[in-house]
Amino acid sequence: MDPARERTTLRGVVVSALTVVLLVALAGNAAYADPSISEIERRIGVIWREAEPLIEKFNKVHEKYLRNKAKQAELMKVVEPLRRQVDLARLRTGAIAAQIYKGGNASALNAILASGSPNDLADQLTFLEYTARAQQRQIAGVTDMMREYDEKRAPVDAVVTELAAQDAELAKQRKVIEGKLSELEKLRQAAYGTTTGTGAYRPWACPAPDEYLPTKGWKAAVFACKQAGLAYAYGSAGPRSYDCSGLTMVSWQQAGVYLPHNAEDQRYAVPSVKRVDLRPGDLVFYYGDLHHVGIYVGDGKVMHAPMSTDKVRMRVLDDVGPVHSYGRPG
Repeated sequence: MDPARERTTLRGVVVSALTVVLLVALAGNAAYADPSISEIERRIGVIWREAEPLIEKFNKVHEKYLRNKAKQAELMKVVEPLRRQVDLARLRTGAIAAQIYKGGNASALNAILASGSPNDLADQLTFLEYTARAQQRQIAGVTDMMREYDEKRAPVDAVVTELAAQDAELAKQRKVIEGKLSELEKLRQAAYGTTTGTGAYRPWACPAPDEYLPTKGWKAAVFACKQAGLAYAYGSAGPRSYDCSGLTMVSWQQAGVYLPHNAEDQRYAVPSVKRVDLRPGDLVFYYGDLHHVGIYVGDGKVMHAPMSTDKVRMRVLDDVGPVHSYGRPG
């Protein structure tokens, strides 16, 4: 073979071999490459859409649990005097039973032996019968009251037991979600550093000054705006962190209006309003299952507590997610 052609062929083989090695190396690197920023955000979004409904459900169940525990404590306070009466009645019943067991009809026999006349005997027997009946009526009355107490307490105990089990189960699920988010947050920090990469938490005037009205809603909106930059935290309602319904609940508390700590419950606790009628303080509900809520602050913007790993921030209303409906407390 011609030496020049042989060198050309050899060079081609070497180049081909190097190309294969390079492609294999690149493929290997691609297999182990860190995910892109957009992929990290996509994965966080997927997990969060699973997590937030669970968190709002946790808030709802936990609030019911606390209310029922309070009812149980109130009931126990009311029936405690009755419990003491029952205990005393049982002691008296025990003493009477012991006396009968030991003496049989001794009381009646003693009455006969000690009687000085038939009239005295009749009086003594009547007194014994009256005393016995009075004791029986007293014990029976207390027993009836105790039975009534047990009947009234039983449903509350059953509810509290059920809610305690749900509370524990939801807490366990929440821990799993937190673990996933913690893992993704490490990736997010690797991509962004210590920031979330989404800019300022309140980049516009908040509330919008040209929409001022002397309403409770304005007062609630002002408070919500001041929470910008505070951390998101599960089940939290201030003062250093919030979840979505915790932020709206506490904002409206400043105006003297109570809202439940659950986005879905808030939706059904307030009258609906149309989008064209929105004013600062109104609530904006998101997603078909109503698992997210923000507070309108004017100029097409809302303040909301977005998700774990993020902070309370101001956003364009439609950028938060698919809007379900609007409501106005107060």
